Amino acid sequence: MNHKPMLLIVSLFATILLFMPSLPVNADDDHKQKKWYNKILDDDDDSDHHKRKRERKRDGTHSRNSKRALKNTIYQNTCGECHFAYQPDLMPTASWATLMKSLNDHFGESIELDDDSIKTIADYLNTNSADNSRTKRGTKIIKSLKNKMPMRITEIPYLLHEHHEISPNVFDRESIGSFSNCVACHTTAENGIYDDDFVIIPK
Repeated sequence: MNHKPMLLIVSLFATILLFMPSLPVNADDDHKQKKWYNKILDDDDDSDHHKRKRERKRDGTHSRNSKRALKNTIYQNTCGECHFAYQPDLMPTASWATLMKSLNDHFGESIELDDDSIKTIADYLNTNSADNSRTKRGTKIIKSLKNKMPMRITEIPYLLHEHHEISPNVFDRESIGSFSNCVACHTTAENGIYDDDFVIIPK
């Protein structure tokens, strides 16, 4: 009986087994070397990946179809002069449209604006409203409304739910003033970020 073919097969199998464990080790070594090399060049792919992931987590507007509304100077300067300039995706189009048509009685105040400014602000609010922006936050707000048309941010069911664990007395504090004063606790509200990681409730 010729044992040579059998010995050849056994030798080949043993060789494969001998070198297989080294493959993942080598792959891991290559990964470590790549990270070390990238750190020298200040171009760590893994670091960039985790950084982008953290940024997406912080931004409540992130989703597959989300987009953050670009700031509008006229809106910021006009509305932000008296109160926090709320992001358009915090209210539905119908609510913004009604507010813009009743500037002569804006919660007890009369707002005088030229036609061009009114059109610019109205277009900005409409384009980036909760039902048009497709942000994750806007989608949740629209879903919570169930076809209702609130006239105040503080009437949005989704926002009320997000703050339900906070005692109403907290909003009465002099350092906060009211539930509508988002920037009092949300330190990154001006950037449209309302993540819990950036909330500081003043005493």
